[in-house]
Amino acid sequence: MKQLIKRWTPSAESVRSNKSLRWLGPLLNRPWLWQLNRRSVSLGVAIGVFFGFLVPVLQALFSAVFALVFRANLPVAIVSTLVSNPFTYAPIGILAYQLGSAVLGESTSAEHLALFEDSVEEMSVSNPSTWDQILSIGKPVFLGLAIFAVVGSVSAFVLTNLSWRIVVASQRARRRKQRYQALKENRDSGNSRTSGPGD
Repeated sequence: MKQLIKRWTPSAESVRSNKSLRWLGPLLNRPWLWQLNRRSVSLGVAIGVFFGFLVPVLQALFSAVFALVFRANLPVAIVSTLVSNPFTYAPIGILAYQLGSAVLGESTSAEHLALFEDSVEEMSVSNPSTWDQILSIGKPVFLGLAIFAVVGSVSAFVLTNLSWRIVVASQRARRRKQRYQALKENRDSGNSRTSGPGD
């Protein structure tokens, strides 16, 4: 599990050299930011997913600050923000707008939906028009994003915890099985040596 996480998360050097995180300086040397255990990884995933849904810009920065506060794994938190990316901005925006409108009891506007659908290629965290498009729709999309952020982060925390427990339990079961097989083979080989041809 730990080897898999290390393979898919950025190294400490690349995180510390990130332009948006450099100002944190010595704070990035806190040991708990790099621990690989069930609690820190689950919290890191939850934090990253939360800010990945909630804000379209500076997700790594917000995740880093809250990873420091809650003693979560920083690389995991940063990678988990990729739940939203240039390929998912528009679909997430459309679904958030529809969900927010339903919760507020408002009807969806074809014009607002077209804003997202026609801007799939243009929407980018580095494009100022992203904020203009989102702000033009207003309350429904922000409410939808907030719901996605809360539900997504809680679900990510629970699923990561559960997956970690399942992986650890299966590894322990495999090790027990291997020990049992080794003991059985040793016992069988010992019996074959002590028994003679006439036995």
